[in-house]
Formats: sequence, structure tokens, C-alpha cells
Amino acid sequence: MERAIIKPTKGLKSINLKEIYTYRELLYFLIWKDIKVKYKQTIFGIGWAILQPFFMMIIFTLFFGKFAKIPSDNIPYPIFSYTGLIIWTYFANSLTFAVDSIVKHQNVVTKIYFPKILLPLSSILSNLVDFFISFIILILFMFFFRITPSYRIFYFPLFLLITIITAFSVSLYLSALNVYYRDVKYIMNFLIQVWFFLTPITYPISIVPERFRLIYNLNPMVGVIEGMRWCLIGKEIGSLNMMIFSLFIIFILFIYGLYFFKNMEKSFADVI
Repeated sequence: MERAIIKPTKGLKSINLKEIYTYRELLYFLIWKDIKVKYKQTIFGIGWAILQPFFMMIIFTLFFGKFAKIPSDNIPYPIFSYTGLIIWTYFANSLTFAVDSIVKHQNVVTKIYFPKILLPLSSILSNLVDFFISFIILILFMFFFRITPSYRIFYFPLFLLITIITAFSVSLYLSALNVYYRDVKYIMNFLIQVWFFLTPITYPISIVPERFRLIYNLNPMVGVIEGMRWCLIGKEIGSLNMMIFSLFIIFILFIYGLYFFKNMEKSFADVI
């Protein structure tokens, strides 16, 4: 009788995104579980999704908009900053939950097979609940400041998908590394704080000196924030080349992130 030898796939062949669809019911369960755990025994519940970016918007409007007189490219500063804040809050919270997603499920990881990529992905998707709740407040702001959406609003699903892919790409690196080095989640808190100020959330990209633009645009969240403001509140994109370059960086992060995660995944059960 011939023996069948199963060998692990290598290179790009190891990336099998069809598994996500095959295990879609497990993904739905993980998303629902993350949502329930997040709001269990909380006083304000989903209200936190509104309070966090709203109060930060007030503070930034007062100190940066009124006192520091930071420009907002002819857009009312409150809605300028709030648009950036709800996107950044989604991104940062997604990473916070995703970085510990594999370690948190170590009992399952070591006992049964399933694509471990579902764990950080569920953390990314479950945070969309918060995003859409805070997005409702953005719509109210648009009415208040009499900002009428144009045809660009139809590009919103595209830029939302880009935002999700960006958060997911970064989470692939952090969640995998956290299995081997548990202080990654602490480093990530510092990383997010620094990353915040390197992203045009409280200031427009126009104040960044031209000679630093190329290095600045290595930050994938620059294109995400600029694209969202373009389609939602009508802010013009500084440069089409900047947007294309940002999308290219996100694509590279995503493809290599999948490859990196799949290679690290092989020894999760042994290390965790």
C-alpha cells in the first residue's frame, strides 16, 4: 500500500484565503463573542463608541483649533478632526484587541485545527460596530455644518474596505509576534501613541514640509484618513500620487503580512 506524505506548503502557496470562507461560521461566532465580551458588565455599553472620539474632538478643537490655530483646509475644525478620530479610533482599538487574540484563545489553538488567521480578523471586524455607531454622529455633524455629500460618498465602502485591510495587515504581524514575545502588546501601546501624531488627524497634510512628504507617506494611515475625508466631507486630496503610493504600501503590508503570519502559525501550538 502506498503511503501518502503530507508536506507543508511553502511560499505564497501557503496562503489559502478560501479557508476563511470555509470556516465562515466560526468567524461569525468569534465576532459575536468579541462583541459580547467587549460590552459585558459595562455602564455605558456601546455609548463608549461615541464618547471616546466625541470628547477627544472637543479637546482637540479647543486646543488645536482655537488656541493653536491649526488649519483644517477650509473645513470646520470639529468635523475635520472628528472624521479622522473615528477612523483612527477604529484602527487603534482593532489593533488593541487583535494583538492578544491568539494568546487569549490558547486553549483552542493547542487542541483543534482551524485557520488561526480568523482570530485577529474577528477582532478587526467586531470593532466595526463601534465605528458605525460613531459614524452616525458624523452624519449629524455633517447636517449641523451643512456639508452635503457629493457623488464621492459612493466611494465610502471602498475606503472602508481599505481601512479594514490596513488594520488587518498590521494585526497579522503584531498578533503573531505576541505569541513569541508577550511584551509586544505593551510596545504596541507606545507605537499607537506615536503613530497617532504621525497621521494627519488633528492637522492637515498640507502643513507637512514638501521635503518630508515621501517619508511621511510611508505611513499607510495617511492615505486612509485622506481618502475618507475626501469621500465623506469633500476635502481635496493633496496628491493623487500620494494616494497611489499609500495604497501600494497597504498592498505590500497585506501580502507580506499573510505570508509572515502563515509561516509563524506553524509553531503557535508549540510556543503558546
